[in-house]
Amino acid sequence: MLDAVPQPPKSSPPLANEGFLVCGLGSLGQNCVANLKSFGVPVHAINNTLPDQWEVPHLRDLIDHLEMGDCRSAAVLEKAGIRQCRAVLLVTQDERVNLEAALTARVLNPRVRIVMRSDKQNLNNLMRQQLKNFVAFEPTQLAAPAFALGAFGEELIGYFSLDGHRFQVVKQRLEPGHRWCDRRQIHELETGHRRVLCHTPLTPDPARVAASPSTLFYTWLPDTLLRADDEVVLVECGAQLRWSRTGPQGPSLQGETAKPLRQEAFKGLRRAIARRGSWSALRQDWLSIWQASSGHQLRQVAILCGVTVLTLCLVGTLLLDINSPDDIPLFQAFLYTFITLFGGYGDVYTALEKFDHSRLLQAFGVLLTVAGAAFVGVLYALLTEKLLTLRFEFMERRPPVPEKDHVVVIWLGRVGRQVLAALQELNQPVLGISSHGLDADLLPKVPLLTGDVTAALNKANLATAKSVVAVSEDEIQNLEMGLLAHRLNPHCRAIIRTYDQQFTDRVAQIFPFAQVLCASALSAEAFAGAAFGEQVIGLFRLYEQTVLITQYQIESEDTLVDRLLSEVAYGYGVVPLWHQPQSQPGKIMPSDDARLQPGDRLVVLATISGLRRIEQHQMAPRTWHIHLSQALTADALFDGAAEIARVAGYRLGEAREFMAQLPGTLPLPLYRHQALRLSRLLTRAQVKVQVVAPPSSEPEQTTGGFLKK
Repeated sequence: MLDAVPQPPKSSPPLANEGFLVCGLGSLGQNCVANLKSFGVPVHAINNTLPDQWEVPHLRDLIDHLEMGDCRSAAVLEKAGIRQCRAVLLVTQDERVNLEAALTARVLNPRVRIVMRSDKQNLNNLMRQQLKNFVAFEPTQLAAPAFALGAFGEELIGYFSLDGHRFQVVKQRLEPGHRWCDRRQIHELETGHRRVLCHTPLTPDPARVAASPSTLFYTWLPDTLLRADDEVVLVECGAQLRWSRTGPQGPSLQGETAKPLRQEAFKGLRRAIARRGSWSALRQDWLSIWQASSGHQLRQVAILCGVTVLTLCLVGTLLLDINSPDDIPLFQAFLYTFITLFGGYGDVYTALEKFDHSRLLQAFGVLLTVAGAAFVGVLYALLTEKLLTLRFEFMERRPPVPEKDHVVVIWLGRVGRQVLAALQELNQPVLGISSHGLDADLLPKVPLLTGDVTAALNKANLATAKSVVAVSEDEIQNLEMGLLAHRLNPHCRAIIRTYDQQFTDRVAQIFPFAQVLCASALSAEAFAGAAFGEQVIGLFRLYEQTVLITQYQIESEDTLVDRLLSEVAYGYGVVPLWHQPQSQPGKIMPSDDARLQPGDRLVVLATISGLRRIEQHQMAPRTWHIHLSQALTADALFDGAAEIARVAGYRLGEAREFMAQLPGTLPLPLYRHQALRLSRLLTRAQVKVQVVAPPSSEPEQTTGGFLKK
């Protein structure tokens, strides 16, 4: 909850081009202002009128300059200080207004960074190519995965992809007898495809809590032994979802589907022809064809007409052949009958006068013409029915309503469809409920109930459902559906979409069983992060905090240049996931020893506070030291020097010189995680080492590979 914007530390007056301009003070705009002010930067704003409601207390007093007017106007942008702004956030609800304001802002300030609200992906990509320093987001696209993950369950926290690599954030409670319990320390869980984000022991021990600039990451000690009922949060790459099924709706989705009616009818007809010698079998086949058409009266009429026409055609051919004055071929007799049957009676009338019993044949020709006209009429009706009901036939092919453990998504607008798509990607059985039907090509494999939403809930097997997600445009309606779902199934998770952060906080406090998410508040952190030039790839929620997946393109003047990844991680409280040196392939879960250079690409997990620390170069102090007393072997001198150079960032010559003068304490202080890792490596290299804590802490000793207080 943003009850109050955290006040930044006092700093020198802002320089030119350091301010930020927010256009549009709706829910998203106000949350953007709140997040930007937490960075301690000047924030200007433009809105047509004063907002009817301020979602964040005292937010009006935090805006450095508020201009009333149309943000598309060059004069209004000038008054708001666009020429002195570093970035402009265009977050009104009208995408045309955002686009026009973006073009005007770029004309007035060619260097300003533009962060625009828009859901037109093609236009966004084209604008990004033409307007440098431009990025566009749609809040619902950023927030939809959070709704999907909230409905999915507590184990899967987040999932995303980087350069074709699938990452997932999972929460796991260790059951008694788990292979990690009482056997593994936390640092042993970290591999080339896994990192530990959080550790929550069953019984917290203040002595085992590490100081960290982040309240979320690195608050655990690497040498902590895992116990039963401990909870760990991990980020993994390339791992299979342990709960995946054979398909989005389980095995049944890939099973046999109902065969089309016409296929059954044709098969029955072929069987009837093949067994024409057996009257009882033939009668049974014709009955099966008729039963296959039950419930489709027009098709039954078509079958009757077809049988009648076929019979008349055979009878007519025989009559003409018998009464012909000359010995005409049987095929010609068939042609006379066929032409008469389908409207050509006038063409054969004269020819029939030469036949025996000509009057009888002419009367039979009239009967053929009438029967043919009726058959053609039925044929046209059948084709018309087929064309008119084609859409509904597609809809009928949707899977049935799941029996249990499914997620019910109510209202299938833009967010609802994205939530369904995300859940399908996770192989989660789903059910969509909408007041109106969907096009056949929209989510064709999703079971769908349409009509009155309350009535549809009674058909949704809600008593055995896993979660209900209410994501309509009306937050009161969403609350109503969430409460109704909880009344019908108290064990069902209720995920409710809201638009007002204050309303969100009140509902969450009064109804603790519900997970209430404000899309604007979630997305605002991504907009604020993007305003500082970073690329926000996605987000997820972890322990009531929003974690941003953020990409940095390291530049020569960047605060991250020449930093070890260990310094970035422990100094700023972020988790590096991907490091790609310039013109080289990227590496997942990079080593702490990698050093950043201009041109590198770095992707981290960070909260908005972590981004602020990087932006303001607020690194946590390094207060831990390493004391080396003795190298047990000659090789230990060389191996120890190599480890010191690699982990602590010393030059190799300096490290060897230090190792030659043991005992001694490394003069360069380290972060606690960094110091503990170096001590483990030195112990493995046969060097006696002691981790020296700050004056207020007790030292940690390493002997024979074991750390002890």
